[in-house]
Amino acid sequence: MPRVTPLASDTLPADIALIYERFASGYGSFGDQAAVLAHVPPALKHLYSMLLELRERQAVPLRYIELAIVTVSKLNACPYCVAQHTPLLEIEGVDPNAVAALPDANHPSLDETDRLVVEYATAVTQSAWRLPDEIFARLRAHFTESQIVELTLRIALAGFFNRFNDALQIDDGRAAAELASHPIPNFGNQERSHDD
Repeated sequence: MPRVTPLASDTLPADIALIYERFASGYGSFGDQAAVLAHVPPALKHLYSMLLELRERQAVPLRYIELAIVTVSKLNACPYCVAQHTPLLEIEGVDPNAVAALPDANHPSLDETDRLVVEYATAVTQSAWRLPDEIFARLRAHFTESQIVELTLRIALAGFFNRFNDALQIDDGRAAAELASHPIPNFGNQERSHDD
């Protein structure tokens, strides 16, 4: 149960309620998160509208977005985000064993671009202040500058959502089940408790 009262979409103005419903049912199974974010309607409106628009644009292939999000979520030990985004990676054709091994990118089913995205997501999450120039040279070989900016945005937003979901204990039940069956390694050397 979240630490704040979940709100139904009908408690919001009609235009924001529409975004809530669209995101909660069309982007993924994020109704529980939307019900908490609804406490701050401008945040729900702008964050979710942006994410829906980025998905529709498909400027960066969903495979790379989801690889980045799952990598960041595992690094931050966020079971909710791992549980929500892992099925999307599997839809994108990523081998479940490769997903389970993330953030280790050495699985043979991951290609050069997959491994680069995982490396970049890890570097942005753990040490954004000291990214080497050479990683951008390699990124430019696979992505446009616009795609690099969007990929970086999505990596940073994943970190935001990890902390938001964990702090407010947003969990639809799948996250707790995921954690019980596949504990998330603590790559950040931080003590974590996932008691709900």
